[in-house]
Amino acid sequence: MPVLRNARHERFAQELAKGKSQSEAYEAAGYNPSRSAAARLAADVNICARLAEIQGRAAVRAEITVATITDRLLAIATKAEEKDEASMLQVARASLMDAAKLNGLIIDKADLTSSDGSLSPKPTIIEFVAPDASDD
Repeated sequence: MPVLRNARHERFAQELAKGKSQSEAYEAAGYNPSRSAAARLAADVNICARLAEIQGRAAVRAEITVATITDRLLAIATKAEEKDEASMLQVARASLMDAAKLNGLIIDKADLTSSDGSLSPKPTIIEFVAPDASDD
């Protein structure tokens, strides 16, 4: 589907595709705030078709990007392994780890537990001590 003829409708569809709510997209397209009008416009057949097209293109681009990057990382790893040198094996390992992270196989985790194993932080205790009168 080509770009919508009505520039406001096109902007509305673009903003929805970016993840904005119907009301936010409606206002961003230049309309006065109206939740009901935003809902009606979002239900329009042409808006729905355009939104599906925009989202479909974005999904294909994202998929190609991840696949392309993964292929390149694996090619780097393969070439590095062929050299059979310690420094090149480190390059191969790093490339394979990057590919695994990119594809969600490895997730970096942060330890958020306290020393006692609970998730709640321990309170910091500050003790105020008055100076000795003999220090004067």
